[in-house]
Amino acid sequence: MHYRNLGRSGLKVSPLGLGTDNFANPLPEPVAHALLDQAYTAGINLIDTANSYGNGDSERFIGRWLRQRGCRHAFVIATKLYYPTGPGPNDRSNSRRHILQACEDSLRRLQTDYIDLYQLHRPAPEIPIEETLYALDMLVRAGKVRYIGTTTHPAWQIMEALAYSELRRFARLVSDQPPYNLLDRRIENELVPLALKHGLGLLPWAPLASGVLLGRYTDATRYPAGSRAALRGGIYAERVTANGIAAGQQFVALAQAHNLLPAQLGLLWVKDQPAITAPLYGPRTVEQLEQVLPVLEMSLSGELRRACDALVQPGSVVANFHNSAPWMKMHVQ
Repeated sequence: MHYRNLGRSGLKVSPLGLGTDNFANPLPEPVAHALLDQAYTAGINLIDTANSYGNGDSERFIGRWLRQRGCRHAFVIATKLYYPTGPGPNDRSNSRRHILQACEDSLRRLQTDYIDLYQLHRPAPEIPIEETLYALDMLVRAGKVRYIGTTTHPAWQIMEALAYSELRRFARLVSDQPPYNLLDRRIENELVPLALKHGLGLLPWAPLASGVLLGRYTDATRYPAGSRAALRGGIYAERVTANGIAAGQQFVALAQAHNLLPAQLGLLWVKDQPAITAPLYGPRTVEQLEQVLPVLEMSLSGELRRACDALVQPGSVVANFHNSAPWMKMHVQ
């Protein structure tokens, strides 16, 4: 397997990462551990979690597995902070106080003394960027964090952070984790050019459009049992649109015509786009993970790239996967 550098850092990660938002919600710990075992066997070394996933249980599941297997050194553990972790006004967001406390809490749940990649789960425009970066720099200098990144940030805020880090000689962002799939290609307009120019690695979430690209949905108002739209509703249901479903059905046919599973083509398409380091895939079963492992060694052909571009034009959108980002104002039909 060809491991990729994360941005312009020296950190090597597999070209697919294991997303763990499903851990504890709904996956029980034995299934989560079986997925981690399979990822380890396959050479996937990037595990992405957050302190808010499963109210902290995702981190706990990973921490217990790492301790049981004794393989902490083999993995790049990425986690996040921002969302509320308690009832108080300081138990959330990107203040220095919350960042320092959230890091200690994640270290305890993960049963480790360092976090490889510590990410701001969402931007907090009300907090000065110098306060946030200073706190993250403190953690890097203390050895509790190796690298820092962001998730679902607008390009201008990432550029502001990069410039401020350069000015103050703070630890520099190495990555952003945006929503990105064939149905929502808006990061190609500003974020991808920024990443290419300034050496930022992109770790996309929702690369399969929450199952829409797998053909799971046939009606924008009726959701399959067990789907995130059915289980969680809200923003997850909003991402299922008639136009997205239509494009998803065409995508399934395209994959089948090239003897690929839709999940394979969906991940392959994201993996081989400019500036992408590794899409994050969150399977629910070991079988689902096994089915996409061939993507680790595959390359997207020019023919398939052009066929996908014909389904959804570069830079455009037919399903809104930025709907958890208040800064994104564009309306999606």
